[in-house]
Amino acid sequence: MGLEENIRRVRENIAIAAREAGRDPGEITLCAATKTQSDETIRAAIAAGITVCGENRVQEMTAHLDADAYAGAQVHFIGHLQTNKVRQVVGRVDLIESVDSLRLLEAIDRQAASLGLCQDILLEVNIGRESSKSGVMPEEAETLACAAFGLSNVSLRGFMAIPPAVSPGESRRFFREMRQLFVDIKRKMAHNENDINCLSMGMSGDYMDAVREGATLVRVGTALFGAREPRELKE
Repeated sequence: MGLEENIRRVRENIAIAAREAGRDPGEITLCAATKTQSDETIRAAIAAGITVCGENRVQEMTAHLDADAYAGAQVHFIGHLQTNKVRQVVGRVDLIESVDSLRLLEAIDRQAASLGLCQDILLEVNIGRESSKSGVMPEEAETLACAAFGLSNVSLRGFMAIPPAVSPGESRRFFREMRQLFVDIKRKMAHNENDINCLSMGMSGDYMDAVREGATLVRVGTALFGAREPRELKE
């Protein structure tokens, strides 16, 4: 199937999962994970209705921005962000989804301050407690959220998580746990709870389950663009 048909099918699946959970499909944002995609493919996706693109790699993102490939869509940075790459990302994207430490949080705040802006962010939670993955442990998420609220040049909009690679259906318990953590922290931050409105979880293999368990944003790549070709890239 072509790109337009893939986008239509993914949106239909999101709507099915949302209705199963008694939710409005309009509450869920589809973020196209455009890792390794060309400028032309990104433009075609946006022309077909994609409104948010997510990039994993700073070098690719910068090249696409310079080519104006994202015109008409928001840009999210969804990959692991090193502190020495912060200057290339802050102020150039609508949302940084992968803030996973106090050190990175403070680096983003400093760079945003130097640019005179406030950067929207999500905190990444290592919901499966995997040593191979980034993200704060679930019990540390509230402390990092409080730190974010204490900074003037970042705006905490919610949380992001990537569950462990498990059999189909088994990821739901991780999504459920992440949703509960999201709700609990939001409740404790009552003075800012209206700003905390994004729960980013779910990818090509499990986005329907993520929607069933409360995701407000899903990051889908392969289901839209097909399998990625191996590619060497050094940042």
